[in-house]
Amino acid sequence: MSNRAVLIKEIETLPANCVGEVIDFVAWIKHRKLSQIPETMLLSEASLSKDWNTAEEDEAWASL
Repeated sequence: MSNRAVLIKEIETLPANCVGEVIDFVAWIKHRKLSQIPETMLLSEASLSKDWNTAEEDEAWASL
């Protein structure tokens, strides 16, 4: 069973009053990970995705 599946199973068995804590914890983890990414990388993502998200790029990377 994958970690994601185990996590989902555990969440499904939690009492309803604990789910909010899990949501807060997940948000904290995401914030912590995103804060480790340099801001310039995040700012450039939208403009670079125009070049990355193309059929030509998909074909070029298909063999990897």
